[in-house]
Amino acid sequence: MEENKKFGFDFSHLRGDLFGGITAGVVALPLALAFGLQSGLGAEAGLYGAIFISFFAALFGGTNTQISGPTAPMTAVSMVVIAGIVASNDGDLNQALPAILIVFLMAGLIQIGLGLVKLGQYIRYIPYPVVSGFMTGIGVIILATQALPMMGYYPKEDEQYVREFKPEAEEVILEKILREEAAEDILVLEDFEETIKRANEITPEVIGREASVLAANEASGVIGSLRMMGRAIANINLVDLTLGLLTIAIIYGFKRITKAVPSTLVALLVVSAGAYLILGEGGYRTIGVIPSGFPKLHLDLITGFNLPEITPYITTAVSLAALGAIDSLLTSIVADNMTKTKHRPNQELIGQGIGNSVAAVFGGIPGAGATIRTVVNIKSGGRTKLSGMVAGILLLVILLALGPLASNIPAAVLAGILVTVGIGVMDYKGLRHIRQLPLTEVIVMLLVLLLTVSIGLIEAVLAGLILSCILFMKHIADVVELRTPEAAPLREFSREMPWIDEGDIVERMGRRVYIKHLDGPLFFGFASRFQDIIANLPEMEVFIIRMDRVPYMDQSGIYSMEDGIMSMQDRGIKVVFTDVHGQPLDLLERLNLIPGLVERDYCFGNFQDCSAWLENYLKQEHEILPPEHPEAEAKE
Repeated sequence: MEENKKFGFDFSHLRGDLFGGITAGVVALPLALAFGLQSGLGAEAGLYGAIFISFFAALFGGTNTQISGPTAPMTAVSMVVIAGIVASNDGDLNQALPAILIVFLMAGLIQIGLGLVKLGQYIRYIPYPVVSGFMTGIGVIILATQALPMMGYYPKEDEQYVREFKPEAEEVILEKILREEAAEDILVLEDFEETIKRANEITPEVIGREASVLAANEASGVIGSLRMMGRAIANINLVDLTLGLLTIAIIYGFKRITKAVPSTLVALLVVSAGAYLILGEGGYRTIGVIPSGFPKLHLDLITGFNLPEITPYITTAVSLAALGAIDSLLTSIVADNMTKTKHRPNQELIGQGIGNSVAAVFGGIPGAGATIRTVVNIKSGGRTKLSGMVAGILLLVILLALGPLASNIPAAVLAGILVTVGIGVMDYKGLRHIRQLPLTEVIVMLLVLLLTVSIGLIEAVLAGLILSCILFMKHIADVVELRTPEAAPLREFSREMPWIDEGDIVERMGRRVYIKHLDGPLFFGFASRFQDIIANLPEMEVFIIRMDRVPYMDQSGIYSMEDGIMSMQDRGIKVVFTDVHGQPLDLLERLNLIPGLVERDYCFGNFQDCSAWLENYLKQEHEILPPEHPEAEAKE
């Protein structure tokens, strides 16, 4: 293995890494363009972000197979940041760009700090209902905000609608003049003629631009998009709607034919080429000009730094950093499960922070570890950090060679791609089990979903975490009250001491049997540890889960157990329950783990019944005889 390592890189999987990186880069291309356009900075900003985040997060990160770049959650937050800063700069994106990129840079630096102080290892303790509500909320945001572009309706270009904001625009402009003069200490009675003079110089064009900004702000977000739905339907652009619907149809339809080629890329190429050939240049709305050549270095991040302007967005930078950390490390867990490896969470945060910082300096939007692209990379053969770097290099080559050509992509095509992203990012597993899950966890999930859509992402996550902790403490308090005095405290998963009723069964059965003692509630704090135990189990034939002392299971715990059981059954291990009772039994049956995964014949009321079955089962399988049996003594 060592001879394949040069300059710190592992070249033993070079072929798989090259193919995995190329495939992931191809999948990332349409998504990067779509997320860039959605953010408000333009399609090129999404491509710049994908290039630099993918390369540097892979180079410095702690998950070998992670493919990083702009993601739906990060883009949703970035869109709010960009819209707010642009609005405070009279709707001038060029004027607002330095402040926007500084916020993105701060988010990257904060992520590096989170990794250096080793906070990455605590991300695993975020309960599943919080993640579920958050991801579903992100899906709703994407669907709502992309509905208008899908129909070819852009509120700030609707003259009739913008005209309604002209009186308010005049007031806003006048207020700005008064604030400026107050700051210059010239707002006095004798100099009021200067104020009148400046007010008279306001042109209809200036008022129109301000009204356009106000109209766009009013129509932004989920609520704004829903408010504008009636006008959008009345002003549908049939060309854009047709292109968007064709894109969605191809994305879902092509998957039924083959998954060897990414359906999003097929949709992008087919619909874009068809629009250009049939409608011609100028016959449809494009994504805008993508500059050719290497991305520009934005040194105005420093020269144009204005602390008062970005101060209101410091908390947003923190939320971006935290969201990127959560998004990335959840994807890292997926990668670990697929590759049977273990990521380094703190190093991963440092890598993501470096990637986002470099992307900001080159004008790219922030991102995180992308689950779909990471899965594609692994399935295509990617095994080391080289795969993520290859994906970034491929996107750079595409930018340098095909930038002007990409400028002809219809905006409605990217809107259609984002609609499918919004549908796919929702947590249907959690939504499907709403009626079976404990009411408290459903409340947490729905609260996070509602706050994500209506208030903000970081506020939603914080509220969900706080409520989850309060409810968990209540459950633990209830459990402690119900426990008998001789009940042992929660013990470490890694230490397995036989319980008194097990006798010498472990000694006699040897490594063929593993008895897992669960002592206490199986909740979100234990879920990750339980998965670690399952992932590192030795070879065996029977895995016995003793549930005698498990009074409560939450959503994270039962999903963790479901994944563990499926993993063991895939390895040919027989899974057996003993003494499942109360709320855990009720939940296991409602979610069909019993009898769906573990048949009722293998759910024993006590360990004595399980022990009798085990003797017969192993005797039939291997003709194992108890030590006191005459035939066993003869064999010795």
